Amino acid sequence: MKRLSILLVVLALAACGTTNRSTVKDGNKYVPYEQRDGEEAVVYFTRNLSAEGLIAAYEKVSGDISGRVGVKLHTGEQNGPNIIPREWVKALLEKDIPDATIIETNTYYVGDRYTTEAHRKTLQVNGWNFCPVDIIDEADTLTLPVTGGTWFKKMSVGSHLVNYDSMVALTHFKGHTQGGFGGSNKNIGIGCADGRVGKAWIHTTPGQPNQWDIAEEEFMERMTESTKATIDHFGKHVTYVNVMRNMSVSCDCEGLAAAPVVTPNVGILSSTDILAVDQACVDIVYAMTAEEHHDLVERIETRHGLRQLSYMKELGMGHDRYMLIDLDNGGKRITAADAAKGLKPFILE
Repeated sequence: MKRLSILLVVLALAACGTTNRSTVKDGNKYVPYEQRDGEEAVVYFTRNLSAEGLIAAYEKVSGDISGRVGVKLHTGEQNGPNIIPREWVKALLEKDIPDATIIETNTYYVGDRYTTEAHRKTLQVNGWNFCPVDIIDEADTLTLPVTGGTWFKKMSVGSHLVNYDSMVALTHFKGHTQGGFGGSNKNIGIGCADGRVGKAWIHTTPGQPNQWDIAEEEFMERMTESTKATIDHFGKHVTYVNVMRNMSVSCDCEGLAAAPVVTPNVGILSSTDILAVDQACVDIVYAMTAEEHHDLVERIETRHGLRQLSYMKELGMGHDRYMLIDLDNGGKRITAADAAKGLKPFILE
């Protein structure tokens, strides 16, 4: 056990870029659109929460997806109620990416997806059996460089990740116990880091007993640097689709234990810019009425989750200003407030 602890410390130190633990304390402060600067990216939006809506959103941002395609999807704990519906994903793959593979990693916590054997069983329970699913850290891990990071020089990911030419981040946007919210950044940063090494680097300070001791701004920065390693690897051959449906304040990792959904369903957003698509989702949440967004905004701000956005911008990962294009109304440019108008109270399907 002592030798294992020493090994974990050595591995953690090898990954670190610097030991300076001071961070910008802005993760609980929302920055309105008019206070941001820089160029605008393009984000597409549809209210059509269906397979057809998912296909329409994806097809707008799929131009550079080619070759062997990995679809990074959170497949959920057993019988998790809030994950993206299987039928939607099946329809998307059959129409647009027939040879794609869903890619996942094992979890850092003990649960339904902690081991490959348990993970495979969970995939069957949840119905992810209509296409190949590659648990990319099943066999081994490798490291990808982190350029310009504060915390890491490299990130440990599932070794099969580099077998793919392109990646589609298909993300259920929702709250998150540690990250405040889970968008494309979380789906990739945590979801591609392998279950034993990479996730430990992000979540845990070596040599102390709390598995989840890294939190708030430092956690957001570590997770974002992990994301950067992966998207830098794919270059222009990565795209992002966020589904704003069944938005519990809890991550899909919590499965049936997730907090009840109280935030209205919104729609589907897509972009080739990871910051823009996550920022647009957050902007729509903040544009809701106080009653509609209270729980989700509280979760985001108490965890300092907005640091995900500002740090992505600092690392040059995308733009926090964007043109929001309404696919339901002839490609008209709208605002986040427009997208948040007239939302219906959540009803469990």
